[in-house]
Amino acid sequence: MSETQPIRIGISACLLGEPVRYDGGHKRLPFADEELRRHFEFINICPEQAIGMGVPRPTIRLVGDPANPQLIGSSDSSLNVTDAMQTFAKDTVPTLTEISGYILCAKSPSCGMERVPVYDEKGNGLGKIGVGLYAKQLMAAHPLLPVEENGRLNDVHLRENFVLRVVAYARWQRLINSGISASGLEDFHRRHKFLLLAHNQTIYRELGPIVAEAGDIDDKARRYISKFMQALKQIASTKNHTNTLMHIQGFFKDHLDAEDRLRLTGTIKDYAAGQLPLLVPLEMLSHYLKKYRVDYLLDQYYFDPYPRDLKLRMGL
Repeated sequence: MSETQPIRIGISACLLGEPVRYDGGHKRLPFADEELRRHFEFINICPEQAIGMGVPRPTIRLVGDPANPQLIGSSDSSLNVTDAMQTFAKDTVPTLTEISGYILCAKSPSCGMERVPVYDEKGNGLGKIGVGLYAKQLMAAHPLLPVEENGRLNDVHLRENFVLRVVAYARWQRLINSGISASGLEDFHRRHKFLLLAHNQTIYRELGPIVAEAGDIDDKARRYISKFMQALKQIASTKNHTNTLMHIQGFFKDHLDAEDRLRLTGTIKDYAAGQLPLLVPLEMLSHYLKKYRVDYLLDQYYFDPYPRDLKLRMGL
C-alpha cells in the first residue's frame, strides 16, 4: 500500500446495496455506501454467492457444536455447504493483505462476527453464540484487522472507533511496506501519542519501552502493533479525553494569557462534566495550534485522526 493508494475496506456485498441476499434483497448500509465511499475503496464479497449459491437461494444456518458448527440448510438438512464455505474462506482470506478494515453483515451464518444463532440437529435454538464461518477464518487470519458489523456501526462511539482504527492501521501498513526502521517506529509512536493516551494510558506506557529498546526491528514492530491496535480498540472515555486535553493545554502555557488559560480550562471542565461535546475544546486547542504553531503538536493525529467531513466526533 503506497501513500497514493486509497485505503481499502472489505465489506459484505449486501451492505453496499447489492441484491445478493437469499431472497434477492440487500441490507444497504448508508454510512458505508454514502459516507465512507467518499474516502475509502471497498472490496465487496458475498461468500454465499461466491460458493455457487444462487439468488434467490435456500436459507442456511449454523448447526451443531458452536465451536465447530456445520453450515446446513434451514429447511433442508441434506444441504450442507460447510466444506465449500471453508474452502472459499481458506482460499480468499489470505489474499486480503491490502485491506485495512472489514465490515461484516450481522447475524449471517457466513459473515456474522458474533452472536450468530446456532441450532442443534433437531432444530432447537442453542442461543446467539456462534460466529459466521467466513468471518471466523477472516478474524483468525488477520487478528489486528479492524472488524465491525453493520448493526454495531449505528452506535456513534463504535462507528468513530472503527474508522479511527482503520485509518491508523492503514498508516501502519504503509510504514511496513515502505520499510520499517527504528526511526520510523519512533516517529509513528510520537505522532500517535495523544491518540493513544485518549484510548488506553496503560498500554501507551508499555509501548514506549518497546520503541526505545535495542533489538531486532521486525520483532519490535510485531510486538508494538499488537499492543497499539489493542489500545485503540478500547473506546476513548471522557476521563481519558479530558486528561489528554489538559496535557495538550500545557504546551500553550507560555503562549496564553491568564484570561485565555482560564477560558480553555473552563471549556475542558465543561466537557468533562458532560455539558459540552468533545469538539468544542478540540476546536479551541486547534485554533491555538494554528496560531502559535507548537512544533510537537503540529503533526499529532489526535487532532485529525480521519477525514473531518465524516463528522465522526459530532456525537462524542
